[in-house]
Amino acid sequence: MRKLVKNPGRTARYYRNNPEAREKHRATQREINKSPEKREYRAKLVKERRDRGIYGKGGGDVSHKGNRLVIESPKANRARGGRDRK
Repeated sequence: MRKLVKNPGRTARYYRNNPEAREKHRATQREINKSPEKREYRAKLVKERRDRGIYGKGGGDVSHKGNRLVIESPKANRARGGRDRK
């Protein structure tokens, strides 16, 4: 099992406390992540991490900021938009 972070965000706290919702969310994400568009998107980011020499070493995410790729914290990258996104 994954190690739990000490200071989870709002969404992480919700899914920790609601196993049925967590499983529904995981099922939805599995479908989204196996689409050709998402595979291509992830491959591009992995290639960038390899080129920068940080692939497989932990650390920040490579994310899109405008038209460029930058390193930033995973929490900031994955929370962008947050609850106001929809």
